[in-house]
Amino acid sequence: MCSTLWIMSRGAPEQDIDESALEVGTPKPAAAGVKGVLVSLQRSWEQMGLARTVRTLPLLNQRAGFDCPGCAWPDPREAEGDKRKLAEFCENGAKAVAEEATTRRVGPEFFAAHPVAELAERTDYWLGQQGRLTRPMVLREGDTHYRPIGWDEAFGLVAEKLRGLAGPDEAVFYTSGRTSNEAAFLYQLMVRGFGTNNLPDCSNMCHESSGAALTETIGVGKGSVSLADLEQADLVLVVGQNPGTNHPRMLSSLEKVKQRGGRIIAVNPLPETGLMRFKNPQNARGVLGGGTALADEFAQIRIGGDLALFRAVNALVLAEGAVDREFVESCTHGFGEFQAQAADLDWDEVRAATGLEREQVERIARMVIDSERTVACWAMGLTQQRQAVATIREVVNLLLMRGMIGKPGAGVCPVRGHSNVQGDRTMGIWEKMPEKFLAALEAEFAIPVPRHHGLDTVDSIRAMRSGRVRAFVGMGGNFVSATPDTAATEKALRGCELTVQISTKLNRSHVVPGRTALILPTLGRTERDAQAGGPQFVTVEDSMSVVHASRGRLAPASEHLLSEVAIIARLARRLLGPEHPVRWEQFETDYDTIRDHIARVVPGCADYNRRVREPDGFVLPHPPRDARSFPTATGKANFTVNTPEPITVGEGRLLLQTLRSHDQYNTTIYGLSDRYRGIEDARRVVMVHPDDIAALGHTDGDLVDLVSEWATGDGTVEERRAERFRIVAYPTAPGCAAAYYPEANPLVALDAVAEKSNTPVSKAIIVRLERR
Repeated sequence: MCSTLWIMSRGAPEQDIDESALEVGTPKPAAAGVKGVLVSLQRSWEQMGLARTVRTLPLLNQRAGFDCPGCAWPDPREAEGDKRKLAEFCENGAKAVAEEATTRRVGPEFFAAHPVAELAERTDYWLGQQGRLTRPMVLREGDTHYRPIGWDEAFGLVAEKLRGLAGPDEAVFYTSGRTSNEAAFLYQLMVRGFGTNNLPDCSNMCHESSGAALTETIGVGKGSVSLADLEQADLVLVVGQNPGTNHPRMLSSLEKVKQRGGRIIAVNPLPETGLMRFKNPQNARGVLGGGTALADEFAQIRIGGDLALFRAVNALVLAEGAVDREFVESCTHGFGEFQAQAADLDWDEVRAATGLEREQVERIARMVIDSERTVACWAMGLTQQRQAVATIREVVNLLLMRGMIGKPGAGVCPVRGHSNVQGDRTMGIWEKMPEKFLAALEAEFAIPVPRHHGLDTVDSIRAMRSGRVRAFVGMGGNFVSATPDTAATEKALRGCELTVQISTKLNRSHVVPGRTALILPTLGRTERDAQAGGPQFVTVEDSMSVVHASRGRLAPASEHLLSEVAIIARLARRLLGPEHPVRWEQFETDYDTIRDHIARVVPGCADYNRRVREPDGFVLPHPPRDARSFPTATGKANFTVNTPEPITVGEGRLLLQTLRSHDQYNTTIYGLSDRYRGIEDARRVVMVHPDDIAALGHTDGDLVDLVSEWATGDGTVEERRAERFRIVAYPTAPGCAAAYYPEANPLVALDAVAEKSNTPVSKAIIVRLERR
């Protein structure tokens, strides 16, 4: 078929999701392939048109182009013996670019036609599909519609409201992962110059558990491997992760592992297509052949059973005597306590917690023992459990036992979910930055910097709910849809005196306003950034600590847009006043001036301006990886003792996890096709094992409400309800269920958080299904 939609971009949908149109087919046997290419092109042409697609996609993830606004998967590096392909992107990367580079526009006329109350009834999908924001907009107290506002007036209004607070700690300043290093550095500088460390970010909701566990055990809260390490591994553990949807370019690396004779273990409650078979569209086997089988072992684990699994594997490794004694004795601390606890293992408890047979656990342990180079990868399936930190520490115990830190082809690999979320943290976006960073910032700019810890994401919601925080400023992201306990979050934001959203596209957070609300539209990563000092570029950090440049090439979506750097610099001038020691105006003109300060403040970033201009950028230092040096309290890598605490699920209940459709990235919903799982044209579905459907007295296709049950500290049980979900029979682990977020976010209690990291527990929600 060759219709006009293949040549010209198509307008935004007028109708919202029709959940009754649900179609359920057979899950796909392989990921990517020719179908992935066709979908990429179709979605790009629908949003951008043919000419814009042809100009844009070839620049994606290229040295002279722009970094993907989707995931943080690293690019190949010539220094590691690899070269980039002409099409160095995946299906979901193409969708992310199409969403940002769309020709659809949301201007003043749109807001004039749609009152906020009406927009609040729309789904995240419909809102996101309307297009790019083009003008600053304001919703004043008592108004029903957003109205245009000039930039100077907008900055003045925000500054007036913030200065009118009782103190700086009555404001929180949220950041999403799409923010560049330069913007993130300026943002935290402005916030700390204002006088607070209230810098919650999206890391608080995803890999905060990884950072807490890794900082305690190896001294650095980041992964220790390069792309070359992963591809040279003998064994790769992929735990609580669905790379086929969330990081599709990872599949190419896993294919290289298989081609070199390596093996892969997948641990997940759902059988995910991308871990079963990959049809690489860039080689003949993927286009004409059957593709590459990836997982040598699929452990279909019960939700929350990962800690019990790794404790069992570690006990088997110890029993076999497969310990790297030289490494353990010279580089680690606490092995004796760990070893003594590991022997205390009850296989009946392991079976109950994991749902796995002992024979499979023993096979996994044997694969670990036989491997000389092991990489452990994980994502939200581990980090969003109550015992997430303990689970990740137990994974580290396994690697330490085997000497798999600081050697080629081995190490830890927490796979970050959003482009530059890791870079934001490096640049100071954290409510608990260490004293060394704060002191350097203070000395560099001759300003006082607060030392008391600020609020993370969950604590920010609590503080807004109680009235202790009265202003919210969001640099990117969709706070309402990304956070737990949707009703509580929305009420908290509506109770604020001021909400400010710095965004590229319309999203749900814009229609949950404070008493005064502003939308400040910004350039996207795909767009040219021309300032008084000439064309500018920004930098980002990928999931493996590589910092590199990103240069937008498209004309901005509107002449009224400002870059994130310009927005921060102008707001800071108004907020902090003309006498403030920081010369904010110079940053907007020339981003090199920001990078000069980064070089003097941020560890590992010396000579930043020169190094980011190298073709592949540069790699940040990582002492455990680089020299088997561990900057922990003991000066060594730390073994830990971790005791599983079983999750008690009552009769008639299931354990639910939230997850993404293949047609979304984080809270951005590209379309309604979760084709790998065979689910089309609907999102309010709950995937349940056929045996559980029958045992609960339901049938496939029943319409139900999901009711979560959260046991509070005082012994009472709170219930939360998400209405009108369609049951879909799916081969998830027995006793478990799955539903898409953000639709299922209302079920996650605000106080249901991981120990130590305060990350929402979105992967282990006790629910019952109530027939409608």
